[in-house]
Amino acid sequence: MKLYNSVGPNPQVVRMFMAERGLTIPLEDVDIMKGDNRQDGYLAINPAGQLPALLLDDGMLITEITAICEYLDETQAGDSLIGATPEERAQTRRWTRWADLQIVEPLTSGFRAAEGLPMFKDRMRCLPEAAEGLKAIAQDNLAFLDKQLAERDYLAGDHFSLADILLFCFLAFGEQVGQPLNRDLKNVAAWFDRMAKRESAKA
Repeated sequence: MKLYNSVGPNPQVVRMFMAERGLTIPLEDVDIMKGDNRQDGYLAINPAGQLPALLLDDGMLITEITAICEYLDETQAGDSLIGATPEERAQTRRWTRWADLQIVEPLTSGFRAAEGLPMFKDRMRCLPEAAEGLKAIAQDNLAFLDKQLAERDYLAGDHFSLADILLFCFLAFGEQVGQPLNRDLKNVAAWFDRMAKRESAKA
């Protein structure tokens, strides 16, 4: 296997997941700042131009971070970060999906429409007029999550999972691009600080 890697929160999710699972996969870096992911060489591998992408030994390509992580979780030895039972897996998938749609998507779209506009305006449709509203949606949903985390240590319950990895990586990204974590959300802030202390957060 080979993982096509780059800067940014999406590849970090997979690298952090791999670190937690004790997995080592060869990496090939693609310079997205220079737009190498939009050039013919990489587009021949992944026509969508997105990163990361996992190339299997038989030539099959897997993209989308949750699909990559679930594939690794199912095929590699070790304790699952998705869940050991159907119920645990359902909760992990529930909260991974919720975090992706309700926080990650508006946070990243808000970034691309504002601070990231110079980089992304010629690569995809951006909505600068919606930037502040998108960022506000992410904050509204973090306030909802803060109440949920008053009753549990992790997004999906009492166990650390892919849901925590995904949200942590994107909130850490937000800290760097003008969407800092609201420290008044005490439960989210405490959860974030616990995640940041994990060795895998450096991946």
